[in-house]
Amino acid sequence: MPKTSARLLTLLSLLQARRDWPGALLARRLDVSPRTVRRDVDRLRELGYPIVAVKGPDGGYRLDAGKDLPPLLFDDEQAVALAIALQIATTSGAGIEEAAARALTTVRQVMPARLRHRVDTLQITAVVRPAPQADSRVLLTLSAAVHAREVLRFDYASAAAAPGAVPTTATTPGSGDEPPRRVEPHHLVTWGGRWYLVAWDLDRRDWRIFRADRISPRTPGGPRFTQRELPGGDVAAFVAGRFCGSGSGDWPCRGEVILGLPAADVSRYVRDGVVEELGPDRCRLVLGSWSWPGLAADLGRFDAPIEVVGPPELKDAFARLARRFAAAATGTTTGTATATVTGRATETATETATDTATGRA
Repeated sequence: MPKTSARLLTLLSLLQARRDWPGALLARRLDVSPRTVRRDVDRLRELGYPIVAVKGPDGGYRLDAGKDLPPLLFDDEQAVALAIALQIATTSGAGIEEAAARALTTVRQVMPARLRHRVDTLQITAVVRPAPQADSRVLLTLSAAVHAREVLRFDYASAAAAPGAVPTTATTPGSGDEPPRRVEPHHLVTWGGRWYLVAWDLDRRDWRIFRADRISPRTPGGPRFTQRELPGGDVAAFVAGRFCGSGSGDWPCRGEVILGLPAADVSRYVRDGVVEELGPDRCRLVLGSWSWPGLAADLGRFDAPIEVVGPPELKDAFARLARRFAAAATGTTTGTATATVTGRATETATETATDTATGRA
């Protein structure tokens, strides 16, 4: 490769690595004169890279954003990380799987063989519960409204009329049976593999969480607004509280146990519980769930001694599960059937509670 071309690639890599580069520092890194740096910058501009001059005592350069995406340059680790992230995105269930797969193919084709082999060794299979996905164009519309702080108008399908549901006579978007919803969009979030819009409902004068796959935006939207303060100030805590099915933002069932495991080991597997270290091999865990049997089963996945601190409902749930498990171990059909029915009921209750949290919309 000619020396000038190699230097241009190195210069491009440096400009991508940080926001501003003093001209003198670039000259030292490239081992050339400041005049040569200026010529190389002009060549990159001719190739379509939006490089702007930065004013200051030393002067400098910045790779700016342009109307078109220019060719990018990645080092080996960046290229591998990008390919792995794209492969994960193809199984994310976030509605961008097809676009991520195309991008992964593009990146993989231009990779050197040594890097392609590293990426190909990572094979990911997603085993997830299928969930309706929002159209990427809808997500872009919602995101733009959140960013611009503009009132959003949309039709909202009922649970029965949502994509993937059994057809019914319920109202569907655009049918004209109901007026469009008018909201001040606050955040676009994901929960449990679905996209949701957190917004202030102007007609109901309350905060609502809408499933994005049920939203059909209308145009035009509305005027700009001054963003309201979300209750609690933290969108993650607000959404988690709504999905717990309790106005207080807590799980219906919450218990406390002491586990015979280090706190560091337990905390890796607890998303929204509280873990307190009690010693090198003991910790206190406070965890919530939709039901007492569900909470007991969740705690039972830790292969360690369990001491129930409370409440009594949790102790009773452990006792019931113990009887069912003992029956299953001895082949008693009654215990097995009971456990199966209970599991189905818990799953149904979970889905119902999830839809209820957003059904209030």
